[in-house]
Amino acid sequence: MKVAYQGVPGAYSEAALRRHFGADAEPLGFPFSEQVFDAVEDGRADAGFVPVENSIAGSVGVNTDLLLERKVFATAEAYLSIDHCLLGCPGGRLEDVTAVYSHPIALAQCRDFLNKRKLRAIPEYDTAGAAELVAQRRIAGEAAIASKRCAEVYGLTVLAEDIQSVKGNFTRFLAFCRENDARAARKAEKTSLAFSVHHHPGALLECLKLFADHAINLTKLESRPIASNPFEYSFFVDLLGGADDGAVSAALVELRAAARHVKVLGSYPLAERPTSGPRPG
Repeated sequence: MKVAYQGVPGAYSEAALRRHFGADAEPLGFPFSEQVFDAVEDGRADAGFVPVENSIAGSVGVNTDLLLERKVFATAEAYLSIDHCLLGCPGGRLEDVTAVYSHPIALAQCRDFLNKRKLRAIPEYDTAGAAELVAQRRIAGEAAIASKRCAEVYGLTVLAEDIQSVKGNFTRFLAFCRENDARAARKAEKTSLAFSVHHHPGALLECLKLFADHAINLTKLESRPIASNPFEYSFFVDLLGGADDGAVSAALVELRAAARHVKVLGSYPLAERPTSGPRPG
């Protein structure tokens, strides 16, 4: 089974993908999220796997938008604990580091570590890509913030572990397939959808009230701008219940009548939600 993801070997997305799909999956890395969705839609990959939400940084907007725009259907969710490490070239020392490369979100999550040591933060397109860059350049004083596995993949040395400011750092991923290939989940317990509303007072409230009327628990609600219509928004919802469940199905019928546009992004089993707490040792 070929599974597309954004990044290079050692990326957190690859680690989460391998954990979710198992050893039989063949990860296919692409530079950009759009290419991940392209690969699924044109059949080069059987499934896609992308991050959609981080417990600290919030939603991954580009992937949320693509799930709405493309003809795909989410079939599973998964969580991964994010533990950032500082990686340097072999023989390097922590006290010699002056510049650190990584994804902007990873740099922000490690701001306290960087500021305390007065290290210069340099944005890169992803964490594993930053590790690959440092390994290729092999310049004294340069390091990357990435996963511990990246040290093995790119022949780097772990200079410091668990360097993020907030220790309970988790990312949520969604697996998806082509819309036409989607089958009813064996145990659909959660549904993701998006909708837009008509322009009149109380339009959003009317739509949200439908979920309350059917005793449906919303676990997430956010708005995203509609690029083709400036200052208009789509509303993204995660709710408990499968799309074919009686209450959810009834609410969706009413929502389609009340809203301007509705798309069910996916319906899938509920993954165990991680909890943060004291770490051993």
